[in-house]
Amino acid sequence: MRWKWLVYHVFVVAFAFIMMYPLIWLVMSSFKESSQIFITAKSLIPETFTFQNYVQGWQGIGGHTFATFIGNSLFVVILSTIGAVFASALIAFGFGRLKFAGKAIWFAIMMGSIMLPTDVVLIPQYIIFAKLGWLNSFTPIILPHFFGFPFFIFLMVQFIRTLPIELDEAATIDGCGKFKLFYRIILPLIAPAMATAAIFSFYWRWEELLGPVLYLNSPGKYTVSMALKMFLDAETSSNWGAMFAMSAFTLLPVIAVFFMFQKYIVEGISTSGLKG
Repeated sequence: MRWKWLVYHVFVVAFAFIMMYPLIWLVMSSFKESSQIFITAKSLIPETFTFQNYVQGWQGIGGHTFATFIGNSLFVVILSTIGAVFASALIAFGFGRLKFAGKAIWFAIMMGSIMLPTDVVLIPQYIIFAKLGWLNSFTPIILPHFFGFPFFIFLMVQFIRTLPIELDEAATIDGCGKFKLFYRIILPLIAPAMATAAIFSFYWRWEELLGPVLYLNSPGKYTVSMALKMFLDAETSSNWGAMFAMSAFTLLPVIAVFFMFQKYIVEGISTSGLKG
């Protein structure tokens, strides 16, 4: 049994290294001189460590330091996540607990929207936001999330269905209305599913590039993903070192969020797969 344990852990460590190698290569390359990154690409360890890439990267672009872009991304991510999570929870409560005409049809339409390609709605959304005068602002990037996110709604509906219906009946006997039932009874119980949705929303909004590229054109409003793209220039030499350095730096919030809330990801997804 000892050798099986050893073989298993050797295999897991080797597989983990293979999966993590691109990330390790990114971090180690951020300490190389920009001109040497691809020349010595096969060498993981830099010949000489330099922090100049981080200094140049932090200086930013267009007269704005990288702190500006991080602040913009945090602003967009936090508001979008709050809107998506709480709106999805409210809609999921309606699908999971309330009875209304056409419930099954509306739920099917909502599920069908998950399979709707993003490219299909890009032009109609852009036209609407342009006519509203929202271009070059964070509004078109943030506001749509306050109407719920289909995947999160489905996740929370499945979670709500695992809760005993007797809780609703007891709360109703005690005089709770529908809204009070939602925020006093259901909302605290679906916290794991909401935490899972918040983590996914944080990841997706943090790395989003398409939305900011479409709606933002002022460097002072750029998000992290746009700022990283600006380090590349097709006409002149690209500053790969600074881009790699800031790419590695911007991974820190994602890694921190994952290790702080990883138990909620497992709990939220595994429990949501059950049926009450």
